[in-house]
Amino acid sequence: MARTHKADPACDLIHGDFLVESPLHVAEASVDLVVTSPPYNLGVDYNSYRDRLSRDDYIDWTDRWAAEVHRALADDGSLFLNVGTRPSDPAAAWDVASVFRQHFRLQNVIHWVKSIFIAKGDVGKYPGVTRDVTVGHYKPVNSRRFVNDTHEYIFHFTKTGEVELDRLAIGVPYQDASNIERWAGAGGGVHCRGNTWFIPYPTIKFRAKDRPHPATFPVRLPEMCMRLHGVEKISRAMDPFVGLGSSALAAQSLGIDFIGFDIDEVYLEYARSRLAEPRQPDLIDAARP
Repeated sequence: MARTHKADPACDLIHGDFLVESPLHVAEASVDLVVTSPPYNLGVDYNSYRDRLSRDDYIDWTDRWAAEVHRALADDGSLFLNVGTRPSDPAAAWDVASVFRQHFRLQNVIHWVKSIFIAKGDVGKYPGVTRDVTVGHYKPVNSRRFVNDTHEYIFHFTKTGEVELDRLAIGVPYQDASNIERWAGAGGGVHCRGNTWFIPYPTIKFRAKDRPHPATFPVRLPEMCMRLHGVEKISRAMDPFVGLGSSALAAQSLGIDFIGFDIDEVYLEYARSRLAEPRQPDLIDAARP
């Protein structure tokens, strides 16, 4: 599939509060895609942000930055909002989604699966699966009431609910090649990935050195969001809470201009250092066998 790549895409990382800085740097309806993971208000220990607001204050803050994203997003743009919860408050992600529904239409709900168990007995004579498999990473929950939390939400919002997507850009191969002839939409031998995405964290040795941020997502997650929207339709992408720069790296890999904001200069410096490293190949293509 032909894609539009810039040899040297622009990347602006702005130090400051998104609500203050965005109106100064982002014109109305000038961003084609937003992908972000805001603080979840779970008491996470960030360097600069206090992640312990009252529920009312957190909802009010969420409403204000949702309105600013709405101002910045193009009419045919996409917002991919990654939100996690704690096992004792599983409705918190939907509380955030409800705030965004006051500004946007909820077009898709995607489940980011971080770890999964596949029993050999459940898949039968599946090629390559010869035994039970557990893959991925998660934080175990020490509780007799709650199960381990191995997934987060990605809420896909648009202004109209009618934005067409490039579904096969992140498509997966048909396991049974005979299905290709039976389904009209089976172009290129792949089908829609669906709304369950298994994206594990890369294995690291030293958390403080390799991932000095308490709440990040892998680069593959924003890259898949960008591809799903359609790379050729994105002139500029944005992340209001860019952190260590995973979304910026995804945009760089795909040749997309990018702007990101963060109140923590330490995180931004780490992001800049990642962007200065040799560019990686397109991550989805590199991950395919």
